[in-house]
Amino acid sequence: MRRLKAVPRWFARRFGYARLLCLLLLIGFAALRLADPGPMQELRLRTFDHFQLLQPRVKTIRPVVIVDIDEKSLAKLGQWPWSRTQIADMIINLTNLGAAVIAFDAVFAEPDRLNPALVAKTMRYLDEVTRSKLSELPSNDQILADAIRRARVVLGETGLATVTTELDKTLPVTGFATLGGEAEPFLFEFPGLLRNVPVLEATAAGRGLFTIRTERDGIVRRVPMVLRAQGVMMPSLSLEMLRVVSGTPTILMKADQAGIKSVRLRGLEIPTDANSQLWVHFAAQDPSIYISASDVLDGKVPLDRVSGKLVLVGTSAVGLNDIKTTPVSPAMPGVEVHAQVLETALTGAVLSQPNWGLATELLAALLLGLLVIASAPQLGAVTLVVVGGVFATVLIGISWYCYMQYRLLVDFTYPMLSTTAIYLTLIFASFVREQSQRRQIRSAFRQYLSPTLVEQLAHSPEKLVLGGEEREMTIMFSDVRGFTTISESYKQDPQGLTRLMNRFLTPLTNAIIARKGTIDKYMGDAIMAFWNAPLDDPAHQLNACEAALDMLERVDALNKERESEAEHGGHVYIPLKVGVGLNTGICVVGNLGSDLRFDYSVLGDSVNLASRLEGQSKEYGFPIIVGSATALAVKDQLAILELDFIMVKGKKEPEVIYAIAGREDVMYSERFQRLRNLTIEMLAAYRGRDWEEALAAIARGRKTDQGQELARLYDLYEARIRNYQTNPPPEDWNGAYALLTK
Repeated sequence: MRRLKAVPRWFARRFGYARLLCLLLLIGFAALRLADPGPMQELRLRTFDHFQLLQPRVKTIRPVVIVDIDEKSLAKLGQWPWSRTQIADMIINLTNLGAAVIAFDAVFAEPDRLNPALVAKTMRYLDEVTRSKLSELPSNDQILADAIRRARVVLGETGLATVTTELDKTLPVTGFATLGGEAEPFLFEFPGLLRNVPVLEATAAGRGLFTIRTERDGIVRRVPMVLRAQGVMMPSLSLEMLRVVSGTPTILMKADQAGIKSVRLRGLEIPTDANSQLWVHFAAQDPSIYISASDVLDGKVPLDRVSGKLVLVGTSAVGLNDIKTTPVSPAMPGVEVHAQVLETALTGAVLSQPNWGLATELLAALLLGLLVIASAPQLGAVTLVVVGGVFATVLIGISWYCYMQYRLLVDFTYPMLSTTAIYLTLIFASFVREQSQRRQIRSAFRQYLSPTLVEQLAHSPEKLVLGGEEREMTIMFSDVRGFTTISESYKQDPQGLTRLMNRFLTPLTNAIIARKGTIDKYMGDAIMAFWNAPLDDPAHQLNACEAALDMLERVDALNKERESEAEHGGHVYIPLKVGVGLNTGICVVGNLGSDLRFDYSVLGDSVNLASRLEGQSKEYGFPIIVGSATALAVKDQLAILELDFIMVKGKKEPEVIYAIAGREDVMYSERFQRLRNLTIEMLAAYRGRDWEEALAAIARGRKTDQGQELARLYDLYEARIRNYQTNPPPEDWNGAYALLTK
């Protein structure tokens, strides 16, 4: 038992809970098909209805005619039921026309109200002589019985939901024999039975039930050939007609443990379902088989219309309420349903469900379900829909072929329903998984990326490669200058320092995110960020530099607010100054950490260099220092200024560093162009050890740089030159260049 319980858990771990659920669905649908509840039956039956509607039975012979008690006859002869003498005349005329058998889709359950004896008793103002003569006349029922005796007539009877009268067991009934097994337990049963008046029953050639059972949805698809009514086995009206016309004394029923298989007459075997129902292969309504009852009574019917035919007497009049719904017609007279049964049986066009049908349905559902479960994640939604469409077409094609060629009803709805449910379950599971993935992505990145980038990641998670990938990125480190001094001013108000940092870091963060940057981490007053991950950013160098410039502008705005607040509050104002280092290079980015906690971060030499460049911003007097790769990428969009050629701890090769002085407006200004040229002259003379020319370039630069923006840089180089004039640099100038920058 424990091993059995462990199987689902192993399957879920191995293949996923969605597939386990689909496997359970597959088993559940198989159990549902075996139970075959009403809604599933109705779905299957509606499918078979569409087959008959698309391709109804084509009539090749017309062995049946219907004597129709139609509106014309009612208008001429009055309301139904008519006098039994008129019915007798109808039988005589039909017999003279050569009718093979005559059956009534009606029951004469009571004596004729126009019987002479009854008229003599009930009619007022009759003289005794007339009353006596009427009483001596034969009854209308007897006249009809005499006509029935001289013809082959099958009287109709009907089953009732309740017992109304005690059954007269002296009246004749049809004989039955069974072959193979008991048939009665499988028959539909009516508690009561309504028969004709005894005088008619005694003379009829046969008796059959014209009761038609509809399906759950009110549509007639199957008609029972044999039923039980008030404890008596009774043939249907159509089966009894065939028995009489074939001269079969006893109806043989074949049955086995699964139910009834067929009913057999002399020279004819009719396959049925387990409950002795015949699947009617309906043809379109055929007005040509109808003859008006009034024309029969008036002798206006040609001989060839009736001779040798099976004659059904019934009604198409709407007022007599004998209208049925069939797969091919929403309103077919009940008497024509009996005609369709006779045509189906006589032409061998009976529909049937094969014994192997259920096994085929279960096997198809199993194979398709397992195929979908196994292949859905690999094939993808579109391919799976195409493959599913192909299989659905094959299933429908097989079912249609069996119907057209062999009149077999093979259901395809159950395999399609089962497979569709499994497919939709997998789609839903995929949707839930995708939503969960999007929530995780939003949760992981909403603190570090702009909302726009987070939504792009959420809708296109394939752009995010988790676990580490190598790509070119631009890294930023920023820090507050003189933070120790600022912290000391808040010794008495630590909460105030926290508020200041939040007030400071918020606009800087917004500036980074607005330029497509990703926040890596906060380190006290410092920020680490990067560009070109997790989403591709072809202009990551420019966006990083623009973000740095935006940060300086936002810090300036914040300082103005704080200065105004200090003046009004009467407290000391210490401006916030920021240093930024930027570098571009190959890095490794991804989820880094442990199994318990990890962060989306970046590693590499380029990261270390960006950190070192941030530290150089104070040394060179420029707030934004960038590496050579970054500077070369933005040299045509921003004002950049070469600063120095330095060695960085941990790197063997020197790095040329630059300052970002502003945007295009600065880059194209006359003042910046002159300062850049002077700086280039100074660096060229300095590196050529032309100390006098280098000092002259510095002097010209100081004169041009009235705002003293390059003052720290000039001081730095002037101090170096004075030192070199006293202590000349080594001959290996390039190899010892690191010493010159200390």
